Amino acid sequence: MTGRGLAVGTVGSALIACEKKPTANASAPTETASTPSGPVPKLPATSPPAEVPADPQKPIELEQIKAKTEQQEGSTPTPLPEDQRVGYAVVGLGHLTLNQILPAFSTSTKSKVVALVSGSPEKMQKVAAQYGIKKESCYSYADYDKLRDNKEVQAIYIVLPNGMHAEYTVRGAQAGKHILCEKPMANTAAECQAMIDACKKADRKLMIAYRIQYEPHHRKVRDMVQKEQFGKVKSIMANNGQNSDNPKHWRFNKALAGGGSLPDVGLYCLNTIRYVLGEEPTEVVGYVHSTPNDPRFTEVEEQVNWLMKFPSGVQASCATSYGHHDDKQYKILADTGWIKMDPAFPYKGLRLATSQAQGDENQEIQHQLSDKDQFATEIDHFSECIKENKTPFTPGEEGLQDQKIMEAIYQSAREGRPVKLAPVDKKDAFRGPEPKSEA
Repeated sequence: MTGRGLAVGTVGSALIACEKKPTANASAPTETASTPSGPVPKLPATSPPAEVPADPQKPIELEQIKAKTEQQEGSTPTPLPEDQRVGYAVVGLGHLTLNQILPAFSTSTKSKVVALVSGSPEKMQKVAAQYGIKKESCYSYADYDKLRDNKEVQAIYIVLPNGMHAEYTVRGAQAGKHILCEKPMANTAAECQAMIDACKKADRKLMIAYRIQYEPHHRKVRDMVQKEQFGKVKSIMANNGQNSDNPKHWRFNKALAGGGSLPDVGLYCLNTIRYVLGEEPTEVVGYVHSTPNDPRFTEVEEQVNWLMKFPSGVQASCATSYGHHDDKQYKILADTGWIKMDPAFPYKGLRLATSQAQGDENQEIQHQLSDKDQFATEIDHFSECIKENKTPFTPGEEGLQDQKIMEAIYQSAREGRPVKLAPVDKKDAFRGPEPKSEA
């Protein structure tokens, strides 16, 4: 009996011990918090691992969560505190300002809007309330020169009809402010030069808002071309056209617009081709046409087609119009492949494709890049140039060169002959230092 009792006792003790000892897979009891609907888990707060640089302009590096074979996220944003951002006065409250530029300040990291200039007090009052702009920082065109006394304003973004760019750039520089001016730079090469001279005299920076040159898809295209990824470029075809309406709009007034489709939307073809090639045309041939009796085209042209020859041998065929359905694209033909942007020039939704042969296959790749706000990117580049005292990538000289080429295209169309341009040997001759890669 003693032996049996010992055996039973031993087995019972072992069973009790097994019941009390937690297994390797068992988890500790979860603490709960009471709610009117019942208990919910109460877990310890955790923070994902990260590397936090001391430099506020360097991004926080978070732990990797995607396989290296997948498309990676970009760097985390590095916004400056409000008191360190460059303050802008935005001049003109039309479509572009209200739909694109003012909203872009909410995604910018180095810039803020602190003042408005408009000829419509009622509209300006509403916009100022929407964006938190002080009443005393709202100016009429007659009061524009008073920006001189607003210490919050370091730069002026001019978003006016083309014919007004020169006057407001000169006056803005004389008021001691840096100038970011929408494209086209002005109506004539002489006006462009006056803008450059005024900013130099006032020791103020001047940048032309060529958003395409700061946009990731186009920067990738330029990199492919410059590195000859598909061999040497032979030919480029580009078109930017739309069906514009409302004959009373300023774009159909030659004094305000300077021209029709060419300086407004055709300029994108011209400037983008110069940008991706990094060289300047030596000769142009132009053709201009407007539909007879169309009230939109009594002062400015409807359609322009032109050819450009470049020192490398590249020939570019371009077209622009105010009279056909939206089409905004270009295609670069090279030795061993092609590069295509379609659409190329809208504010978002750009698509980049490339093609080349691989053995018995002809492969076409759709490159999926993350969209960035094109206006925030260019504005922040200018702010960076102001803060670091650098020349903008697209200074006034870049806008002047485009104007000279457009004037040659018009001259060719008038005279029915090719027009030669002054040779330029240097690559990227009219641009400043490259923007930072994260811009």
